[in-house]
Amino acid sequence: MTSNVDQNNRPDYDQVLQDIADYVLTFSTESRDALDTARNCLMDTLGCGLLALRFPECTKHLGPIVEGTVVPFGARVPGTSFRLDPVKAAWDIGCIVRWLDYNDTWLAAEWGHPSDNLGGILAVADHLSQKRVANGDAPLTVRDVLDAMIMAHEIQGVIALENAFNRVGLDHVLLVKVASTAVTAKLMGANREQLLAALSQAFVDGQALRTYRHAPNAGSRKSWAAGDASSRGVRLADIAMRGEMGIPGVLSAAQWGFYDVLFSHTNKDLALKPEDQRVFSVSQPYGTYVMENVLFKISFPAEFHAQTACEAAVALHPQVKNRLHEIQRIVITTHESAIRIISKVGQLANAADRDHCLQYMTAVPLAFGNLVAEHYEDEFHAAHPIIDELRGKMEIVEEPRYSREYLEADKRSIANAVQVFFKDGTCTEHVAVEYPIGHRRRRAEGIPLLEDKFRANLATRFTAQRSAEIFALCKDQARLEATPVNRFVDLFVI
Repeated sequence: MTSNVDQNNRPDYDQVLQDIADYVLTFSTESRDALDTARNCLMDTLGCGLLALRFPECTKHLGPIVEGTVVPFGARVPGTSFRLDPVKAAWDIGCIVRWLDYNDTWLAAEWGHPSDNLGGILAVADHLSQKRVANGDAPLTVRDVLDAMIMAHEIQGVIALENAFNRVGLDHVLLVKVASTAVTAKLMGANREQLLAALSQAFVDGQALRTYRHAPNAGSRKSWAAGDASSRGVRLADIAMRGEMGIPGVLSAAQWGFYDVLFSHTNKDLALKPEDQRVFSVSQPYGTYVMENVLFKISFPAEFHAQTACEAAVALHPQVKNRLHEIQRIVITTHESAIRIISKVGQLANAADRDHCLQYMTAVPLAFGNLVAEHYEDEFHAAHPIIDELRGKMEIVEEPRYSREYLEADKRSIANAVQVFFKDGTCTEHVAVEYPIGHRRRRAEGIPLLEDKFRANLATRFTAQRSAEIFALCKDQARLEATPVNRFVDLFVI
């Protein structure tokens, strides 16, 4: 009698959603390590956005959809004069932050860049603060922004620890959308039901494929995908705040839910590994772990799995710079994730293709002693055929220990080694770098360089006086946390 009807008993919200909602609604931290790292992350993320404004391929995407649109209490896009609705402002901020692949990184079963969520966080916080001031209420403070960043990092990063969306072809910006939805709903004043509804909408939404990150289709969408995801999170939070109902079984519903539709291989010939099973594995509670352990990109605007290869190549540059045409082969010893994501041969079609090529990102610092954003541009590549000559001599070798320690919780290394062999039978030393300078194990060494990076990025957009004012504020943890968000953003407006 029941074979042709459904049992319409509405379920409780999936536990994964309830755990996220309860974390966001009850979050409070006294972790000075997390707050200090969040402060450095805020500086670095905004600096990356300012630097991206030098690139027309990025700036062509910015501004209102309809030219001349005036938005009351519009959220500002740092480094510009735009005042936009929070949804488009989140898109623009997220776009500039991610454009150069230079903001922070999280590496686990899934990869990603948790500071991508700043697009939604800052847009919503700025808009709400301006509205509150106009209504005679107290604005949000930068401490609220830092708290939201810590939560967004944690949601994105903890889910990423054991759940490989890349294994089923989905892009990591799915987690940006989920995290941005959660924390922006919190900033908007969501109650538990509204938060759960918003989160369910984020999972039921269409999810981006990884197609645009991999050969042979790598392209510039990967530079704005996170802004798009963070922006969508703001929109979904707003929809929930207007009273839109949620979808309680969005993950677990048989046949129609996220797990069955999007989190499993349909090709029966593909054997599922334990980490690729149909339900999420979340083995630790949400706290401040991710922010405290996040990876900063300090030395190079390069996909993070190549950072240590770039560092090794810079170290070898003095030994090879005058012998580039005498090189017989170059051996890069690396880890499995780097091989799967960024190891490729053949023609590189655009800047986005080059900054996701392990061989290109190693060849440039070998030949020139550095790697900067301009080195990915068409003009530079065309002017220096030595880069492709070196790429053609590279051999990629997986080191099992590197692959294993990449996933070990007490290590999380991102190791690469480079060695160059010459036609006369001589060779360079084997230079191995297991932890990049942005790793937590190298914080003391890295933070002064991160500050230098921020100062240099400020100088690309602002006068020396304003740059000094911004830097002084960002260095002062207590004063920064107490600063109203609208006053903080004022400093970044052109």
